[in-house]
Amino acid sequence: MGQKINPLGFRLGTTQSHHSLWFAQPKNYSEGLQEDQKIRNSIKNYVQKNMRIASGGEGIARIEIQKRIDLIQVIIYMGFPKLLIESRPRGIEELQMNLQEELQMNLQKEFYCVNQKLNIAITRIAKPYGNPNILAEFIAGQLKNRVSCLKAMKKVIELTEQADTKGIQVQIAGRINGKDIARVTWIREGRVPLQTIRAKIDYCSYTVRTIHGVLGIKIWIFIDGE
Repeated sequence: MGQKINPLGFRLGTTQSHHSLWFAQPKNYSEGLQEDQKIRNSIKNYVQKNMRIASGGEGIARIEIQKRIDLIQVIIYMGFPKLLIESRPRGIEELQMNLQEELQMNLQKEFYCVNQKLNIAITRIAKPYGNPNILAEFIAGQLKNRVSCLKAMKKVIELTEQADTKGIQVQIAGRINGKDIARVTWIREGRVPLQTIRAKIDYCSYTVRTIHGVLGIKIWIFIDGE
């Protein structure tokens, strides 16, 4: 079962919590869901345009959204916020103001009934190389630069040793290294108990476009638990 269901949804209520916290009537649920997706896409596009990083990754671990009647609270967890702040000489306050203005303008274009205020906070995570989203962006940058698939996966496993994780599994599917037939390759280090609900597993699925076609990247990280 651990390989046929999203590991995060499988553990909701035990070791995993929702990234969006709000309530809506059934007829308004789809609109709120589209609004969350629009907020996340706008933030990722803005960060990608303003971040100084060679691989082109955003460095965003996750984005949490909390909605109230008159306020939308957005918390951005980043691994390398310093790279983003360096491009703005006035620092993080100006960055948050510019991000709020752009998001507010985009939301008013898409959703005419939105009248809430936006409040954005940027938080740095302690161990960025223990987050699967940041590691997937790193692999995507390596694959775009035509680095060998196996070499990129081994480099990611070396990076996770800095984060003191109990285990990691990396899987890449598609036309690997330009082969004519698509295949799946994976590598594992340590323990990754996917069928244990009490085990705290962090997971991400990432898509990267290369010159040979689209490749899919999946990363499971065993953080803590039994």
